[in-house]
Amino acid sequence: MTEVPYRFERSADAAGLRARHGELGAGEETDDRVSVAGRVMLVRPQGRLAFATLRDASGEVQLFARSADTEDFEGFAKLSLGDWVGAAGRVVKTRKGELSVLVESWTLLAEARRSFGDKWKGVTDVETRFRQREVDLWANDASRRVLLLRSRLVSLLRRHLEGLGFLEVETPMLHPIPGGATARPFVTHHNALDTDLYLRIAPELYLKRLVVGGFDKVFEIGRVFRNEGLSPRHNPEFTMLELYEAYADFGDFMSLSETLVSMLAVELCGTSAITYGGRALDLTPPWRRATMAELVEEATGAPASVHTPVEELRRRLADAGGEVRDDWGPGKLLLELYEKTTEAALWGPVFVSEFPAEVSPLARRHRRDPELAERFEGIVAGRELVNAFSELVDPDDQRRRFEAQAAARAAGDEEAMAVDEDYLRALEYGLPPTAGLGLGIDRLVMLLADTANIREVIAFPTLRPER
Repeated sequence: MTEVPYRFERSADAAGLRARHGELGAGEETDDRVSVAGRVMLVRPQGRLAFATLRDASGEVQLFARSADTEDFEGFAKLSLGDWVGAAGRVVKTRKGELSVLVESWTLLAEARRSFGDKWKGVTDVETRFRQREVDLWANDASRRVLLLRSRLVSLLRRHLEGLGFLEVETPMLHPIPGGATARPFVTHHNALDTDLYLRIAPELYLKRLVVGGFDKVFEIGRVFRNEGLSPRHNPEFTMLELYEAYADFGDFMSLSETLVSMLAVELCGTSAITYGGRALDLTPPWRRATMAELVEEATGAPASVHTPVEELRRRLADAGGEVRDDWGPGKLLLELYEKTTEAALWGPVFVSEFPAEVSPLARRHRRDPELAERFEGIVAGRELVNAFSELVDPDDQRRRFEAQAAARAAGDEEAMAVDEDYLRALEYGLPPTAGLGLGIDRLVMLLADTANIREVIAFPTLRPER
């Protein structure tokens, strides 16, 4: 193999050339001499002429080589699909109207030892696409567009929150106690400390400790890890936005949620009235507000709440095909009934409020009914997009809730929380009235990119090991 250079001086990209010279007439030439670089996606030798499609991160431009003008014309004509090249020459438009660089000199920047071949013109094998994402991104332009949309979304989200006065922070990914959500954690071992640590399932408790420390508005965009199965909606590591605001409650965060999502839809899709899965979905505020009890009654035709007799809830859940356990109280049974009969059919968007306190161990009890929590989920296209609540600020109530979770954990519930003494101590210093919110970045990208599988929006999703 010819030794490749250590660097290449590029003076233009494909998008820039089209912006500068898109108005050239067919057959016109310029004195604008440029150097471009990228991957060869098509080579067409035609006797003493050769044409190649060069693709870079911004788009495509044609390379036009003539035996009389191009150094090592024979080598250029023998380039392979996938080779990286740098080329220098004047900008012209061919007689067929194709904007091109008339190649005077060129250099091989990387040889594609694995042939892209015809099959790479549109990779359709799902396993190949996700295992060899580096190939998928060249072969399928839609994959590149989704990841570009994701990058823009995170950038817009960050700038918008900073404009509202939120401070971006970072909290630990290795936790001594799994907490902040109910989920099965990944466990690892720290050799120097000789102790087990857990990959974070949520940054919530650390973020609220920063509010105790005097930061009124904080947010974090980062990876969280949950030791769960794979599905079109679930990946063991995924990205969350979590934010907390002192002196606010869950009602304030309904307004913030609908504003954020609709703003991103307008910026990225040009409108808040989008289409998802072939079905219209209007994200324009205000979104519908409804309680869990109201929605279950709408879906099933019969009232249901945390005050419905436990035996009736058990019977209805069993009739709906759900699992029923003896240790579940009315709150857990109501949640299971809602998820079994109601949630998936909520096209929305809708804010589902008044969750049972029994299944909301970090949320403040509802000001009108202590059996409920001031918590909502934003449901869009049948799936949870946002989870938020007025934060529990009473350290005594929080301890009782932690202890109930710890008892469930001791009884075999691997998703239940443990008692976090560090967090309880922080609450004893005083947490002011605070609202908290978690938003799934991956699911939001799925929504705005109109894709049904979470693996499409993660550059390198978790996959089963190759055999």
